[in-house]
Amino acid sequence: MNVLITGTDSGFGRAVALEFLNTGASVYGIDSRFNNKLKNYEDYHHLLQDLTGLDELGDQLNDFLAGVKTLDLVILNSDMQPEINDLRETTIEKITTVMNNNVWANKVIIDTLIERVPNIYQVVAISSGAAINCARGWNAYAISKAALNTLMKLYAREITETHFSALEPGITDTDPRENISPLNGSNSYPVVRKLKGIHRDLNITYPEYAANYLVEAMGIVLQEESGSYKDVRDILFSPGMVR
Repeated sequence: MNVLITGTDSGFGRAVALEFLNTGASVYGIDSRFNNKLKNYEDYHHLLQDLTGLDELGDQLNDFLAGVKTLDLVILNSDMQPEINDLRETTIEKITTVMNNNVWANKVIIDTLIERVPNIYQVVAISSGAAINCARGWNAYAISKAALNTLMKLYAREITETHFSALEPGITDTDPRENISPLNGSNSYPVVRKLKGIHRDLNITYPEYAANYLVEAMGIVLQEESGSYKDVRDILFSPGMVR
């Protein structure tokens, strides 16, 4: 099994990469950094690449995947999470940077893979509830995730031989709680209170566990219409779900 994953240096992406490597899959990781835990795996291949470098990303990916004829699964995991603040205080430059990483890099990757790899069976984009609830403060992040969901729907209409989906994994311990520290005294951002409460009450999912149930959900979501957005918790823990 061949799996391509973006954002493998830390947290969720690294955990998912290890999950597949430990089952014997060949994993192709893309990140601007290289995690030492992955060096011990002969079947791990790494492309050292900043995803915001759109002009060179396609060429680098072409060289990286030379000889690869099949990708069973592509996981578009890498994202950029800016500081929590109001949209009117967020510059176009900041929004553009976030969009380049969270949306347009994924378009470059998909377009390159379509031309380069003859067989691509499944593409999963890691989304967020921010795309749906648009909580005050998420601004550029929410916009980018909503656009990512739409990107998956549009590709699903065009490339019917590949299954596309956007999956929300729920809040994990890789979420940007460091970005709420400047807002400790503010009551303006409900998302700040929510993240603080989740962390305080330990009502949180750690990357290793999240990776385990995300991999399970990626198999189940193949039964859904291509292009769908799904919350992993609804897939795995909905009433009447037999596991």
